[in-house]
Amino acid sequence: MTAVLTNLRNAVTAGFILALVMLLLYAFAWGGAFEKPFWQFLFRWAHVLSGVMWIGLLWYFNFVQIPTMPKIPDELKPAIGKHIAPEALFWFRWGAMATIVTGLILAWLNGYIVQAMTLGAAGGFAVPGHIAIGIGMWFGIIMWFNVWFVIWPNQQKALNIAGKHPDLATDAKGAAARTAMLFSRTNTVLSFPMLFAMVAAQSLFRIS
Repeated sequence: MTAVLTNLRNAVTAGFILALVMLLLYAFAWGGAFEKPFWQFLFRWAHVLSGVMWIGLLWYFNFVQIPTMPKIPDELKPAIGKHIAPEALFWFRWGAMATIVTGLILAWLNGYIVQAMTLGAAGGFAVPGHIAIGIGMWFGIIMWFNVWFVIWPNQQKALNIAGKHPDLATDAKGAAARTAMLFSRTNTVLSFPMLFAMVAAQSLFRIS
């Protein structure tokens, strides 16, 4: 067990093996079928996993890293910028991408992607559940856009990730860091109504 828990790859592999055991139980002990409801479930599971990674790191940046940075001694700050932040940003941006892709596929599988993207306007009859899930999806899309096209490019400049901006002036780095922070904070603001809308659509309006 120690060999599993002291190595992240082994631990993650063990987690997926346990999930596979659940899948085998579904298939052979619980009489499950690999039909449309299964694929809806599978992409919902992947969507939730991706969202936990994405929003978890978003909240790590905003609740932990950003408020703590001013308290860290100057000689220790490079460790955050050169090692921890780039790794966190990798999982952050790809978590965002996976969340959006699996969410769109899930909406398509459930048959409400057009109604959701039009906030219930498609077909001339607005269903509250479609409006709710659509609001959540649009907030998520805005947040995804901020990650890939504002936060990530500016963090690359501020932290000189992969050595792409070695000669950037200090003022320009500071401006890039501030822009990334403001849009990250914007995503934090949007994360609460986004999750409210998503959960409301499933719990209050019972859309599939």
